[in-house]
Amino acid sequence: MSLKDQVIEDMKTAMRAKDSERLGTIRLLLAAAKQKEVDERVVLSNADMIAIVDKLIKQRKDSVEAFTKAQRMDLADKESAEIVVLQAYLPQRLNAQEVSAAVQAIVTSLGAKGPGDMGKVMAAVKAQLAGKADMAMVSKAVKIALAS
Repeated sequence: MSLKDQVIEDMKTAMRAKDSERLGTIRLLLAAAKQKEVDERVVLSNADMIAIVDKLIKQRKDSVEAFTKAQRMDLADKESAEIVVLQAYLPQRLNAQEVSAAVQAIVTSLGAKGPGDMGKVMAAVKAQLAGKADMAMVSKAVKIALAS
């Protein structure tokens, strides 16, 4: 079963359970997926769905940060709850050590040295680790690897 099919099934389950918060978040995800399908005239793969989920989670994290600064904890809590629902659709993420090891292997294989090679390394790392790791953590690991 594809990730999109799983999301649709979860939407039906949330409707039956009358879980309005979860249902709203799932509908947001499906709307974003449908928008991408219509805009690009493609059928989404699991990797595309994971990218959409990542994007929505990043937006929610930014919103939580902004709401917390504005002392709007009610809105921050709502966004945090949406993050929890969305994270259920992500595959198991690599931990910091695994990310660091993968980045170091790519840096070595490319022969990259110094911050000037950041773009080349990030392109290779993104191709290999997209959907498997938090890209902010990956970026930090690349900076550390290139600095040494």
